[in-house]
Amino acid sequence: MSQNNPITISSWSLGDQCSLEERIKAAKSAGFEGIGLRAENYVDALDAGLSDADMLALLQKYGMRVTEIEYITEWAEVTRTYEQKYKEQICFHMCDLFGVKHINCGLMETYPLERSAQKLRELCQRAGNRIIAVEPMPYSGLPDVQKAWAVIERARCKNAGLLLDFWHWVRAGLPYTEDILNGIPAEKITSIQLNDVRPCPYAHSVLRDESMHDRMKPGTGAGNTAKFLAMLRQKGVSPAVVAVEVISDEALAQGVIPAAQEDYLATKSILEQAWPELL
Repeated sequence: MSQNNPITISSWSLGDQCSLEERIKAAKSAGFEGIGLRAENYVDALDAGLSDADMLALLQKYGMRVTEIEYITEWAEVTRTYEQKYKEQICFHMCDLFGVKHINCGLMETYPLERSAQKLRELCQRAGNRIIAVEPMPYSGLPDVQKAWAVIERARCKNAGLLLDFWHWVRAGLPYTEDILNGIPAEKITSIQLNDVRPCPYAHSVLRDESMHDRMKPGTGAGNTAKFLAMLRQKGVSPAVVAVEVISDEALAQGVIPAAQEDYLATKSILEQAWPELL
C-alpha cells in the first residue's frame, strides 16, 4: 500500500445504500488502497449495530484503511445548527479513530472574504492538529481555486489547505496551466479527487445535480485529466490521497463492485499515463 499517496475511492463513488462491509469489500476487490467515509456513513454503521472496534476489525479483515474523511459545511454561519456542530465533532472523531489527518470541507454560502477567513480560522482552531482541506466548487461560495486560496491565505492557519477536484476544476472553466497556481505553495494542496465531465454541462442553476448524479470516470470524458495531473505533478504536489470521486447513477446501477472496479481501472490507466510515481 502507498503510505504517502494511497489510491482511494471516495464515499460518494459507492453511493449511500451499501453497508460498511460492502463498501470495504468492493474497494478491496477493485484494487483500491483506501476508502473515503462521510460522517453519514459512520453514523449509518453505528445505527447498524457496529462499534468503533467492529469497524476497525472490518478494515483489518480486508487489509484496508480509511484514508479520507468528509464533509464539514456551514462553518461560516453566524448561528450554526446543532446538526452541523455534531457532524463536525464526528469528523474529528473519525480522523482520530481511523488515523486520517485531513477533513474535506466546503462552503456553499457566499460571504465577504474577511468573514469567510475569520470563520475558517475558527474552524481550524477547533480542528487542532487535523488539516482542514477546503474544496472549491463552481456552484458554491468558493467557486474556484483563486477564491478558495484567498480565504485560506487571509485565514493564516497552518492547518488549512486545498482539496482540488477535477470535475469542479473543469466546470469552473479553469485551464491546466501551472500559472493559475502561482502563489500557492505545493504543500498547501492537501489532496486531489479524480473523475471526468460530460461534453455538455447542465445549466448553472442545476449544476450541482450534475455533480451529484452524472460524473464520468477519469480519462473517459470531455476534460483532460492527464493535463490536470501533469500540472499538479509539475507543481510538486504530493497529495495525502489520490481519491476517485465518480458520482454516477449510471455506474451505481451496476452495483458497487462493478462500479469500484471500473473506477479503479480508469484511474490506474490515467495515472500510468500522467503520474506513474503515484502507483
